[in-house]
Amino acid sequence: MRSLKADRVDQPRRDPAPSRWGYRYQRLMLTPGFRKLVKVGLPALVVCGLVAGWGAREANRQMVADAYNDMKTQIQQRDEFMVKVMAVDGADETLSADVRTVLPIEFPVSSFDLDLEEMRQTVAALPAVADATLRVRPGGILQVGVTQRQPVAVFRGPDGLKLIDAEGVLIQAIVARADRSDLPLITGDGARDFLSEGLEIYRVAGPLLPRMRGVVRMGERRWDVILESGQRILLPYADPVIAFERVVALNQAQDLLERDVAVVDMRNPTRPTIRMNEQAVTNLRQTSAPQE
Repeated sequence: MRSLKADRVDQPRRDPAPSRWGYRYQRLMLTPGFRKLVKVGLPALVVCGLVAGWGAREANRQMVADAYNDMKTQIQQRDEFMVKVMAVDGADETLSADVRTVLPIEFPVSSFDLDLEEMRQTVAALPAVADATLRVRPGGILQVGVTQRQPVAVFRGPDGLKLIDAEGVLIQAIVARADRSDLPLITGDGARDFLSEGLEIYRVAGPLLPRMRGVVRMGERRWDVILESGQRILLPYADPVIAFERVVALNQAQDLLERDVAVVDMRNPTRPTIRMNEQAVTNLRQTSAPQE
């Protein structure tokens, strides 16, 4: 017994208090930020280091890229994402053919490969298109909705005859005037800028309408009305429609244009002038000459 007690006395007593570094570590572990760094940050840093080391090899990066592209292709090429046909609404046969020409799509094609906004702008850039919308309908249909410009007149320019809409936009060329004889003919410099005024002249023509060949913008200032017999009505710069209405009224009252009249000059509204044709002037001179 004495020997056991003596051994216990000889052994040094262990201090239960933590060491200085242990105490500091325990204090740091009581800090939430440090505790999260040890439990989350360090493992994440180790994982990132391993991934970075693995991804540093070109072969590994290429393997990941190929796997991603294969998966992407498999998803995009699924049947529910494939576009198989195009439908064009709101356009006549000519414009519909133009739309298919500017959108040369080889079907079937994945909807992921279609840039609908760029395609919409391409269709909207066609002269005969006022607006366009594109969407992919269920069933693999590319729906092209077109608002077609409506021609209101035929414009004769240096490069031939073209249909023109109410905004002065040239829509498409035509071969001959007879192709759209139902529309008024307008020509001359600046005629497109004053198209509404030229159409108003047609509107008030009344009984002269069937005889009108067209209206011509002269010097970008005023209008001339050309009749089928070659007669010409010169309208003033200001209020040309009112001046033309006066000519129509005079013709109805006095058959003015049924005579040998070449030009009716209304440029001075207070003093209209009539110019006879050559043959009428010759006949008039002969009639007025003194008899021998």
